Amino acid sequence: MSTWKISGVLFCLLLASILTAQQPPGGVVVIQGATVIPGTGSPVIRNAVIVIEGGRIRDVGPRNDVKVPNNAQTIDARGKWVIPGLIDAHVHFSQSGGLYTRPDIVDLRKWRSYEKEMEWIKGRLPYTLGSYIASGITGVVDCGGPMWNFDMRDIASQTKKAPRVAVAGPLISTMLPPTTASDDPDIVKPNSPAQARDMVRRQLDRKPDFIKLWWVREPGDNLDQQVAIMSAAIDEAKSHGVRVAVHATELETAKAALHAGADILVHSVSDRLVDTEFINLVKNRDIPYITTLFVEDGYRMVLNQQVALNDIEQKLGDPEVIATWSELAKIPPGEIPGGVPRIPAAPKRPVAYDNLMLLDSAGVRIVAGTDAGNIGTLHGPSLHRELEMMNAAGMRPMDVIVAATRNAAVVMGKQNDVGTLEKGKYADLVILDADPLADIKNTRKIFKVMKAGEFQ
Repeated sequence: MSTWKISGVLFCLLLASILTAQQPPGGVVVIQGATVIPGTGSPVIRNAVIVIEGGRIRDVGPRNDVKVPNNAQTIDARGKWVIPGLIDAHVHFSQSGGLYTRPDIVDLRKWRSYEKEMEWIKGRLPYTLGSYIASGITGVVDCGGPMWNFDMRDIASQTKKAPRVAVAGPLISTMLPPTTASDDPDIVKPNSPAQARDMVRRQLDRKPDFIKLWWVREPGDNLDQQVAIMSAAIDEAKSHGVRVAVHATELETAKAALHAGADILVHSVSDRLVDTEFINLVKNRDIPYITTLFVEDGYRMVLNQQVALNDIEQKLGDPEVIATWSELAKIPPGEIPGGVPRIPAAPKRPVAYDNLMLLDSAGVRIVAGTDAGNIGTLHGPSLHRELEMMNAAGMRPMDVIVAATRNAAVVMGKQNDVGTLEKGKYADLVILDADPLADIKNTRKIFKVMKAGEFQ
């Protein structure tokens, strides 16, 4: 029986909005004349030809080096740029990005219950999936949520206008917010190493792409006890051949996670500058380091009532989500348990920026991810904000694109199929109207999006 507990009416609406699994495209499609940025970090290919057959790239290279089949459907892309389909390596489909989605941050359950929020999110899933595709994002990684995450992955795989999805189940955590309790929780807290192992095993039948740990320290926590519990979860997952991703924003807990065998860090270290030990740990084990620079700004924008959207967020952000943000001004602050958190202005140069540049210069595998679904971070277009912040921190546009394509495909576990424009890979790509290497903001200037050889 499905673990997705959703009303019959909503489920019927959801199914009605979903297209049947797309058939392999017929014939041969050729995109020619564009400048191709392959996503590998290698130089661009000018006046390029991409030959696509059966949903995959049959050939790609300069026009004079690639034979164009006589019967091909030809797309004239002169004056355009082509990049691999973007991948957001950190999202949460169980969060909407709206005002009511994190009662553990701001408790507005009196105005919309957590159960109602979850029901709304599920019914809105087709729109959310489509927002990713429209934003040029052909792959996403859901970094943990309820067990219905696995049903969402199945639905996305059968939906034409949807990205490819990799998922984890419930976050195995060092803390348990009381405001998000439900019959299908997104967070579970083990109190012993044995419980941690059991929580890992509960997910294995659903074939998670990875196990996610949420490592947060609160005053009075015993770090050694946390290390024992989290190490047991990591060991159990890896004994079954499943990778482990860890939320650890403090340098000390990030190091502990890596020493215990974690495979992915899903956030920037933001409490202090990384040191040589940490750099060597991530470098020597080729640990993907996911940025999530924008998510705090998203909270700041909404909770401080200073909303300012860029053009692609206005165009492709879910209008129903955006509409919730203005409702905060109508709620008496005194009626909100604990009040509304006031987030201080961002520092001129956040520590996370300096850490990003230290790790990037050391050759660490940097990956773009937004933590979309948190309040103020929209599913889909927010990735473009993330790319711009990575560039503002000091990364070159070429390296930012690699972080959002090839490197993010590694987090998905699909690097053999997606992430670069190379022979044999799926034809997941974005045609742009302007050069993203001249200005990373040009990734917003989307002309066409293709997934598996079909324009979306």
